[in-house]
Amino acid sequence: MNRRRTATAAALLALLLPLPLAAAGTSAAAGAPSAAAGAAPVAESRRTAVELPRPTGRFPVGQETLHLVDRSRTDPWAQSGPRELMVTMRYPAQRGTGGPVRYLTSEEARLLLVDRGLEQVIPVETLAGTAAYSRSHARPVAGRYPLIVLSPGFTVHRSTLTALAEDLASRGYVVASVDHAYESVGTAFPGGRVLECLACDKAEAGTPMQAVSDNRARDVSFLLDRLSGPRPAWRHAGLIDRSRIAMAGHSIGGASALAAMATDPRVRAGVNMDGGLATPAPETGLGGRPFLLLGAQDGGPGGNPSWDRDWPKLGGWKRWITFADSGHFTFSDFPAIADQLGLPDPEAPLPGARSVELTRRYVGAFFDQHLKGRPQPLLDGPSAETPEARFHTP
Repeated sequence: MNRRRTATAAALLALLLPLPLAAAGTSAAAGAPSAAAGAAPVAESRRTAVELPRPTGRFPVGQETLHLVDRSRTDPWAQSGPRELMVTMRYPAQRGTGGPVRYLTSEEARLLLVDRGLEQVIPVETLAGTAAYSRSHARPVAGRYPLIVLSPGFTVHRSTLTALAEDLASRGYVVASVDHAYESVGTAFPGGRVLECLACDKAEAGTPMQAVSDNRARDVSFLLDRLSGPRPAWRHAGLIDRSRIAMAGHSIGGASALAAMATDPRVRAGVNMDGGLATPAPETGLGGRPFLLLGAQDGGPGGNPSWDRDWPKLGGWKRWITFADSGHFTFSDFPAIADQLGLPDPEAPLPGARSVELTRRYVGAFFDQHLKGRPQPLLDGPSAETPEARFHTP
C-alpha cells in the first residue's frame, strides 16, 4: 500500500497489507536504504521474464474475457453510471488450440508498481509479461463443470489469482475471476478506459469495508445471473453446471465469499483466504453450507477477531487452517513472482513455489470434496506431506 494510504492501512490491517514484493520497495521510495533497492539491478539482470507454476490438472486451460454491465445499479464508488465488471473466464480446453494471453496490460502493471513503490525496481513489462498457461479463445472440452468465482484483494487486479484459477480450470472447473470496478489501483475496461481505485478514497474517508464486501456480494449475484440465466453473457455458458457453484477470494475477496453465501443460496461453498470478515456471518449461519478459513501464520485463534467472532456461526462443514511462515499475500501469485525476481519477503519466508502449491492443494481439495463429492483426507487433519498446515479447533 502506498504512502498516501498509511492511515487507512493502520485502520484496516486485517484486510489490507502490503504486497510481499513491496516489503523494501516502500523504504526505497522514501529514501531509506532497502534490500529491494540494492537487489534491483541484480534481479533485473538475472531475470527479465517470470512465469507462474504450471497447472497440475490434466486439462489445458482456455481463457476469455467478459465485460458485464449491471444497468439496474448505480456504481457506488463513482456515484454515477451503471455498475461494471471485468471477468476472466477459464475452462478446460482442447490441447493445441487458442493463442497466447497477457498477464496484465502495461498500464495495469505500471499503476500497480507505482502504487507499491516498485516502479524503479521491477520493469513494467516484466510484470505485465508474466508467463501463464491459459490459451486465449481455446476450444473447450465438452462437459458440465462446477463454477468457481474468484474475487481478489482490495486494490489489486483479478490477475493476482491466476495461478490458482488456472490450476482449478486444469482440474475440471470453470473459473470466473472478477475485477470489481474502481476497487483496484488500475483495471482496463473497454474503450481505452483504465479505472482506478475510487473505493480507496472512500475507505480513507471512513467508509467501512463492509460496504465493499456487501457490494461485491451483489456483483457476484449479478455475475451468476449473467452466466446462468436464460440469455447468458458467455458463449460457453453451457459448460457450467448451475447446481454446483462456489466462491473463493483473497482478503476482502474472501470476506465477500461469505457475504455472497449469506445472500445467494446458489453459492454452495466458500473459501476465505486471509480476509477479515467485514460482513459478519448471519446469526443463523450459512444453512449448513461448507466454509474454509485459510489464513497466514498469524491467523489462528486470537489473530483475527472477526474469525473468532464468526467461527461458532458456521454450523456446517468447516475448517480453519493456517500455513507456517506465510503472509497475507501467500495465497496470490506475488510470492512466486517475487522469488524469481530475487525479492522474497523476509517476513513470510515460505518459498513462492510452495505458497502456490499449498494454496492450490487445499483450495482444490475443498472444492473436489464439496462440489465433486470426492472425499479428501488432506482436509481431515495434519499431513506429513504438508507440515506447514496448522489445523485450528477453537
